[in-house]
Amino acid sequence: MTIKVVRGNPTPEELAAALAVVRARAAAASAVPSGAPAPRDSWSDPSRIAGRRLPQPGPAAWSRTYWPG
Repeated sequence: MTIKVVRGNPTPEELAAALAVVRARAAAASAVPSGAPAPRDSWSDPSRIAGRRLPQPGPAAWSRTYWPG
């Protein structure tokens, strides 16, 4: 892999820091097996929402469709 600075004049310390980040990212990407699924974020987990009860039908069901009980 060749890395080329196309603009600016980085100090040796800045260049070393940038290369350390690139190498760490490359090592992390190669450490994950390609067949393994990526870890899921809890924000996108559907069971986070599915655990709540849905409003039951009835005369006042419209008032329970938005506000949690």
